[in-house]
Amino acid sequence: MFSFVVRKLGFLKDIPLLAILFDSLMRLWMFIANPELLHWIDDLEENVERMPGTTVGIHKYGGTAFNYSGKEFAHVHSNGLVDILLNKELKKSLMMDGKIKDHHLFKNSGWISFYLHNKQDVAYACYLLKKAYDRAREKQNSVRQALIVQSLQ
Repeated sequence: MFSFVVRKLGFLKDIPLLAILFDSLMRLWMFIANPELLHWIDDLEENVERMPGTTVGIHKYGGTAFNYSGKEFAHVHSNGLVDILLNKELKKSLMMDGKIKDHHLFKNSGWISFYLHNKQDVAYACYLLKKAYDRAREKQNSVRQALIVQSLQ
């Protein structure tokens, strides 16, 4: 159903709060149909919150956003779909393992999609989130370094 809504009704995401309402309804359904999934999502949130400089908040299209220094590096939808921003090279190598897929919308980017199907998937998602966090941190550090060099000139 999620894929159908994104593909066929994706334009509705631009209506204020509609995507958040849809995700909230998915969360309610998961509470009834698969409550364990909500615990796994909580585990992901707790893992990210332990990473220095991160914040966890509401994603603009529903779900939970994971940010480093105010920039999003991942988010999780209430149906267990985790979208993570990696670089294209890492994405390509990880896709060869077959555990991750292209992002459901942004195919030619560093974004990947990964579904939580069981408790073991949480550990792999945490590994992927750490990779994305490290990438975001390195990118932010390189921007800071460039600003320092520029200010010294």
